Amino acid sequence: MADIVIINPRFDISFWGMEHCMPLLGKRANLPVSCLALLAALVPDHHQVTLIDENVEELDFDRLGRADLVCLTGMSIQGTRLLEILDEVQSRGVMVVVGGPMATVEPEIVEGVADVIFVGEADETWPRFLREWEQGSHQTRYEQTEKTDMASLPIPRVELLKAEHYMFGSLQISRGCPFTCEFCDIIVTFGRRPRLKTSEQVIAELESFERAGLKIVFVVDDNLIGNKKAIKSVLRDIVAWQQERAYPLTLFTEASLDLAEDAELMELMGLANFQSVFIGIESPNEDSLKETKKLQNVRPNAGSLIERVHRIQDHGLDVWCGMIVGFDHDDTSIFEVMPKFLADARISVALIGLLHAIPTTPLYDRLKQAGRLNNDEAAEQYGTNVVPLGMSPEELRDGFIQVMQDCYEPDAYFGRLDEQFFDQDFKYVMHQLPYWKRHPLAWAKRCTLNYIRFAAVASRLLSAVKDDSLRARYKKQLARVVRQRGREPHILFVYTLKVAMHHHYAALTYAMAQVDEASGAMPDAGRSFSRAKRPAEQQAVA
Repeated sequence: MADIVIINPRFDISFWGMEHCMPLLGKRANLPVSCLALLAALVPDHHQVTLIDENVEELDFDRLGRADLVCLTGMSIQGTRLLEILDEVQSRGVMVVVGGPMATVEPEIVEGVADVIFVGEADETWPRFLREWEQGSHQTRYEQTEKTDMASLPIPRVELLKAEHYMFGSLQISRGCPFTCEFCDIIVTFGRRPRLKTSEQVIAELESFERAGLKIVFVVDDNLIGNKKAIKSVLRDIVAWQQERAYPLTLFTEASLDLAEDAELMELMGLANFQSVFIGIESPNEDSLKETKKLQNVRPNAGSLIERVHRIQDHGLDVWCGMIVGFDHDDTSIFEVMPKFLADARISVALIGLLHAIPTTPLYDRLKQAGRLNNDEAAEQYGTNVVPLGMSPEELRDGFIQVMQDCYEPDAYFGRLDEQFFDQDFKYVMHQLPYWKRHPLAWAKRCTLNYIRFAAVASRLLSAVKDDSLRARYKKQLARVVRQRGREPHILFVYTLKVAMHHHYAALTYAMAQVDEASGAMPDAGRSFSRAKRPAEQQAVA
């Protein structure tokens, strides 16, 4: 029996990490990367497996030094820390293997440094390596040639996670996306044919999260609706499972904007208790969308971007979005247009990033051929490896920081939030179902729990915020939601979470503004913010 340790290195403070919010919620991290529990499930039973997520626990290098094998997985933005861990573990004479998104898109960074690297999906190559390692005949590089049959995957070993330290669980139903966005590495890694797990697999994973006490689950698919017909069947089974158990889990996910064109799909997601959906809108500039081949967002017959967002919201799904600045068709006017677009769309939470060319993507190849990739020093200074076309690098960097400040200053953020929750009286589907009239005790229990959650988070928030003006603003917002929607305990709780999230964004945008006056370099907070991956992109490869 071998002692195998699988590690996810810590992330820098980031948009999605919610690090400034987690203490208010009694947690250490938002969610575990889903590959941890899956990699553990792919290890033969005769080995001992330990999962360590540095985002919720410190590394004990003496403990790692006693392991037979250490596996590291991580994204490029975790690269510096991943290499530090790799060096420290190897110095203790332990074999180290590395896989994940960074090893897949930038294998040259770890090739020759790690003992073994895995490129791409590793659901087949990881078990194969373990067999060969036992026999003393393993290779130094593994690259899976065929896409994984998702229906063949085992149930991830959620029980090995320190679940009590996470706010959410993470579940993957599908891989792959049918679209061709130029900047995206998902279709390079996972292909354009979406592959799904069976309903039986999905239900088993939902039950594992329920047993672990994780009541909110992020479905980390890069595009849940890439195969609409197949996902509808799975959703119907999730609806049945939720209703058999009085809706024990809240779900949220990522999807493409064409969700707005399928009323049945929106209805099924609401009935399954998907409450929020992250959508890659990218830009209000149609020329930029066409440039980056985001053609699913440019469909005049389906309505404008804002009309489609409102259609999704009207179906009881809260829309979060991703936006990008720095496309070739962007000039400095984009920094004024984007805050207005978000206000008109009533989207309170928007990840705004600088366009970044990821190796292996069509964007990277195009810009490399055109000589428009910054070297490491310039990328450090401007926060991106892309040399912009419609403005100077300084204008792009400064405009990005300004647009983040404009979008997350209190009046702008709460203006968007209040437009949705007060002026439009936004409601989630699940809380309006006739189902609850047949289950009054379950409804009473749910309402009581949400009142308690609201009181706990509001109290912690007002105690934690030291800035007098921010604390006064938060108190004003909380008082308003009590007055106007106090009889809807779930809305109270969700709204309070969104107020707490502003505390995180305010801290981040303040740090972003601290550009080094001597060098003009983007601060660390700005670089991690601008290069932050969409949540799903952290998950799938080993």
